Amino acid sequence: MILAKTLADLDGVQHRFFTRQGGVSSGLYSSLNCGYGSADPPENVRENRRRVAEHFGLDEPDLQTVHQIHSTDVLTVADDRWSSPGAPKADGLVTDRPGVVLGVLAADCAPVLMADNAAGVIGACHAGWKGALGGVADATIAAMEKLGARRDRIQVAVGPCIGPASYEVGPEFPSPFLEQEKDNAAFFREAKRAGHFMFDLPGYLVQRIARTGVSVTATGHDTLSSTDDFFSYRRNTLQGVRDYGRGLSAIALRS
Repeated sequence: MILAKTLADLDGVQHRFFTRQGGVSSGLYSSLNCGYGSADPPENVRENRRRVAEHFGLDEPDLQTVHQIHSTDVLTVADDRWSSPGAPKADGLVTDRPGVVLGVLAADCAPVLMADNAAGVIGACHAGWKGALGGVADATIAAMEKLGARRDRIQVAVGPCIGPASYEVGPEFPSPFLEQEKDNAAFFREAKRAGHFMFDLPGYLVQRIARTGVSVTATGHDTLSSTDDFFSYRRNTLQGVRDYGRGLSAIALRS
């Protein structure tokens, strides 16, 4: 597992960016696959999620994730909890309650974990390019503020995701980013294939999040190139494999 120093230094918060190691799944899903959306047997996914929750001193039902849809929708976790599978659709979660783990799934998209230790408020969101461009991180920060967080105290970590040396995109891809802001051209460079580009997703996210007034860093891990440590949708697609495992990143308030 991977820790971000900015979050690890907060006494009242626990977090983990889990690698694919340490679970019970096999083959394509080896081994800590936490996504019910895969074809991995549900009992394996449930056990993997139980192991994740155990790292926080909690049980599998205390691990709250959502049915991710590349949106900017954010849910607040209070006393009512849900089970997964069957979770509501969204891409961000916030809470001010101890005893709950907020989790996001990813296999190249960026997991983003957030905390205002003084307010006792945490957040987590799933940011693929659509969510990043739409502002899912901004929406998660705003939802934290509704629970009492302050931007000048929020610490954010962008976790392992597909890196700028691995994320090749088509000729149509830069347009919505450039329409948003011309300076976003800095996150694209020419690829070896004519008319294609390499996109810096974590770089774009860090700049976008920093402009909201919070403190943000990135772990710098590339999910596509690190086969032993991370699941990757793009890697499997390039190899002609249709399914893929989902890694999990999580954050919780200390009880």
